[in-house]
Amino acid sequence: MATSNQNASNSKAKQNASNGHPIADKLNSSMHDSVDTITEKVGTAEETLRETAHSSSENLAQKQQEMKAKWEKSAVKKYAVENPVATAGIAFSLGMLVSAIIKRK
Repeated sequence: MATSNQNASNSKAKQNASNGHPIADKLNSSMHDSVDTITEKVGTAEETLRETAHSSSENLAQKQQEMKAKWEKSAVKKYAVENPVATAGIAFSLGMLVSAIIKRK
C-alpha cells in the first residue's frame, strides 16, 4: 500500500510540474523571446558591419589606385628618378631639420 501511495504521489508531482508553474512557464517564454530578439539584432549588426567593411575596402582600393596614378604623373617622381642623389640629399636635410625642431620642444 505504501508503494501505491508513492506512485500516486509521484504521478501527482509530475502532473503539477507540467501544469502548475505558470510563472516559470512565462519566464521561460520571455527568456526565449529575448534570446530570439538579441539573435536577430546581432545578425543585423553583423550584416551591416560586413557591408560597411566591404564598402570601405572597395573605397580604399579605389583611392589607392587614384594616388598611384597621380604619383606616376607627378613632377616629384620625375625629378626623383632623374636625380636620385639630390633627392636623397633633400630627404636627409629635411629629416635633420624636423628632428632639430622636435628636439627644441
